[in-house]
Order: sequence, then structure tokens, then C-alpha cells
Amino acid sequence: MAERFGGKYSPGGEGTEAQPPALVERSDESGRAGVLFFLPLLYAVNAFRGGPKAMILGLGAFALLMAAAWLTREGVRAQDAYDARKVAKRPAFPRKIFASLFLGAGLVVGGMMSQAGLLYPLLYGLAGVILHLATFRPDPLSDKGMEGVDGFQVERVSRAVDEGEAFLTGMKDAILRAKDRGLETRVEKFAGIARGLFRQVENDPSDLTGARKFLTVYLMGARDATAKFADAYVQARDPKVRADYEALLDDLETTFAERTKALLQNDHTDLDVEIQVLRERLAQES
Repeated sequence: MAERFGGKYSPGGEGTEAQPPALVERSDESGRAGVLFFLPLLYAVNAFRGGPKAMILGLGAFALLMAAAWLTREGVRAQDAYDARKVAKRPAFPRKIFASLFLGAGLVVGGMMSQAGLLYPLLYGLAGVILHLATFRPDPLSDKGMEGVDGFQVERVSRAVDEGEAFLTGMKDAILRAKDRGLETRVEKFAGIARGLFRQVENDPSDLTGARKFLTVYLMGARDATAKFADAYVQARDPKVRADYEALLDDLETTFAERTKALLQNDHTDLDVEIQVLRERLAQES
């Protein structure tokens, strides 16, 4: 589910039986990206085992390769989010492509530490660029939208999903303060159900205005209630407070699953009533 590229990623099952995963699925590239952070250390160590030239070249290679590793990691995260969403824009800054160039430059500079000429360092660098692009794939270079939907509508859908993702992130950050792994898992589960509604809005934006209002009210309320719960629970660890919060999550999960099913059936009735009920419930939680 693509977050907006550049913060920063691009913008822009039915019911409870087919809940989507709670998190953006991590690709195999995510694990491989972490390995790139170890390669620069070799050049950093060797930089202090020679003369001034070796130090300058070694530290230069270290800096370039660290930049490549960081850009790769961020690019992979953006790619995973882009792949997960049906509506997304290409990255404004192609991180993985630039990472391959930084990697190549780092290998060239590092190769100059042990080679007198430029031929072999340049070959090292070229090989590094090719292998990096083959391993991590280039960044998406085109927008991904929906057939038959104009660009303005796609942008609106993307903004709505981005807003929802921001509320979910705030909710997950807040529950960490409670230091309760069980509740963290429950929030992840709720996030997965909420994303099921995101996907349905992306598939059929015909009632985007109503669905966006629903998402904003529910997720903003869930985030704020989670923050208040965490602040109270971390002080007293009151079982009743915890039970009340779990009951709220139960209600939210049921409501989101039902709303997703309703949208699948093109049933947009009683949305304002649902929103009012939630406002009253959240007022009790405050």
C-alpha cells in the first residue's frame, strides 16, 4: 500500500473472512538491503591501514557506499509500498537507481586503493551498478492508477489513503508507549482490517467523499483514543482500562469489516449514522 513517495512515498476479502495483512508485506529485497551496510565497513577499516591516499580513498568509498545502502533501503521500502497499493505515483526521486550509481562510484574509489590504473576500478564499479539493479530492480518509473478513472480522481483516492495511513501510523506509535505486546498485535490486526477498506476505496472510488469522511472520523478517533489510553495505562496498568480499550478495538474492527463489505455491495446507506455513533463512543472514551 503505497505511501506517498518522498515521505514519502507516492500519493497519491470481503468482510472478516478475507482480512488483508496488517503490514505492507516485506519483499526479499528488504533483507538483502541490510547486507549493504556491512560492505562500507571494510573500506573504513582499510582506510587506516595505509598512507594519506589510502585514508582519503577509503573514507570516500565508505561514504559513497553508506549512501548507497541507505538509498537502497529507502527505495525498497517505497517499492514495497508501491507494489501493495493499487493507486500510486512513481517516486519523485528514484532512490534505487541513484543507489546503484553511488554503489558504482564507491567501488571505483575503493578499487583505486589497490589498483594503480583506472581500468579495473571502473570495471568493478560497472559490475556493481549492474548487479545492484539486477538484485533490487529499478524504481517504478510510471504512475499506477485505475483504468477508467481520471487523474484527478486517482489523486483524491491517493490522498485519502495517505491520510488513513498517517492515522494508522500515529495509532501504532501511540500504543508502543503502553509497552504491551498483546495490544500492539491487536492494533496491527486493526490496521490490516482498515487497509482492507483502503483497498476497496481504491478499487471503487464512486463514494469517495463519504468513505473519506468515514475514514477520517474513525481513524482520527482511534488514534486519539489510543494515545489517551496509552498515557493512562502506562501509569496505572489498570486491567479495566485495558479491557475498555480492547472493547473499542473490537467495535472498530467490526465496523470497518462491515463497511468494507457494504462498499463491496455498493451499499452507502446509513454512513452518517455510523459516524455519529462513533463520535458518541469516542466521546465516552475521552
